[in-house]
Amino acid sequence: MKIKTTIAALGLFSVVSFGASAAQLVNSQQAENLHSAGIISVSGVAGTPSDIRAQLSQKADRQGASAFRIIEARNQDNWHATAEIYQ
Repeated sequence: MKIKTTIAALGLFSVVSFGASAAQLVNSQQAENLHSAGIISVSGVAGTPSDIRAQLSQKADRQGASAFRIIEARNQDNWHATAEIYQ
């Protein structure tokens, strides 16, 4: 249940813009028409769900991705999140 709440909270932050060149957060339905380019993760992030999203977006950018979808997130003192990236 905690993971579902966390993912829902991350989704609420998806309306925040991180610039034109940043990889965009997409949902499962949007990802259906995209080509998967792999999996990324971030760990040890202190802060808010928007901090996780920003770090995932930056990491996806470095991998050449245009979009990412969070597939797992948890908070045990610090955030950890895993995302599938798309080109």
